[in-house]
Amino acid sequence: MRPQSLDEVVGQQHLLKPGSPLRTLASDAAGGGGAVSVILWGPPGTGKTTLAQAIAHSSGRRFVELSAVTAGIKDVRTVMERALNDRDLYDIATVLFLDEIHRFTKAQQDALLPGVENGWVTLVAATTENPSFSVISPLLSRSLLLTLEPLADPDLRRLLERAVEDPRGLGARVEVTDDAYEALVQVASGDARRALTGLEAAGASATASAEDDATPVVTGETVAISIDRALLRYDKNGDQHYDVISAFIKSMRGSDPDAAIHYLARMIEAGEDPRFIARRLMVHAAEDVGMADPQALRVAVAAAEATQLIGLPEARIPLAEATIYIATAPKSNAVITAIDAAIADVKAGRFGLVPTHLRDAHYPGAKRMGHGKGYRYPHSDPRGVSQQQYLPDELRGKVYYQPTQHGNEREVSDRLEKIRRITRGGGE
Repeated sequence: MRPQSLDEVVGQQHLLKPGSPLRTLASDAAGGGGAVSVILWGPPGTGKTTLAQAIAHSSGRRFVELSAVTAGIKDVRTVMERALNDRDLYDIATVLFLDEIHRFTKAQQDALLPGVENGWVTLVAATTENPSFSVISPLLSRSLLLTLEPLADPDLRRLLERAVEDPRGLGARVEVTDDAYEALVQVASGDARRALTGLEAAGASATASAEDDATPVVTGETVAISIDRALLRYDKNGDQHYDVISAFIKSMRGSDPDAAIHYLARMIEAGEDPRFIARRLMVHAAEDVGMADPQALRVAVAAAEATQLIGLPEARIPLAEATIYIATAPKSNAVITAIDAAIADVKAGRFGLVPTHLRDAHYPGAKRMGHGKGYRYPHSDPRGVSQQQYLPDELRGKVYYQPTQHGNEREVSDRLEKIRRITRGGGE
């Protein structure tokens, strides 16, 4: 079922628009050996190998595939030598597809440079890891970096329907119900290869259990049996999506790590985008933990970065770590309460001029207007703070941030009370 041309590719439409680099690369006009090389970065099953082969087939180039897992410098040099001979002797251009380029060492990647630099090959490299960290700079600078996204549910559905009807696939030998399509899309989680593998297994299961002369029917139950996995009722755009993420957040807010981990597992198994989960963890760490444990936000951000770099299934580990950390951390919503109260005042017009002594005094003429005059430099005060007004006159004495007595905010509360007494004229 692998597409033979870019027109057959499902998904990645942001990379396949007319005039895009991939379209240009696949055209005959680009077949002269000087075509630009590309690095395809994306999760498994999003079409990296497919795009490389479609480019080669569409342009009439010779297609050579190497895997960084098994290939070495000798293999790279062999490909380069033949590509150079094919170009000079037979006017045949070569597309070198290098899968998992992030597994190549620096020396192995250096071996690619002469062929890429001199146009002996058009390199199409694939990686599931951030190329900024895994590909050498000279190679990056000579290649276009294109990011592939997980396939959307409608794209997966179209892919499966085509595989059912196409002679290259099941050739209409089985029927597939709507709930089976939904189950396969759900299980695939944006991975076309996983979707087709699940369809093939379900089709074989339905065929084996069908009565003589009856058309095999693939149902949701067939899918569940054939892939040995319970199918969760979870519509990524419907009630279940919002209900489960709501329960996930409220479990963390309620400091129940067991419930939070349960809902995390349900989202992962249902095919929820792990980046969506990571974003919710970052928001929750700032909103519901806040200054009670500022480390929570760092843990959530680190989990989000790890998720982006490694993807599932390994990303479940940092996501779980952040979930447990946030669930067990002391809670405070004082930060969001403070910023929302301040925004409400600004929207309502409750603001005034910046006090003169706080205004910028560095540009010509500023001092003649009194800007900066009377400003007290806190570092010159032995207490580290000075008595002076910071809020506009209209908001003088206003308190937005009110720390709780939970976790780190207990110390913040005591320190802030002393600071406010000094800065607002209350003495020691």
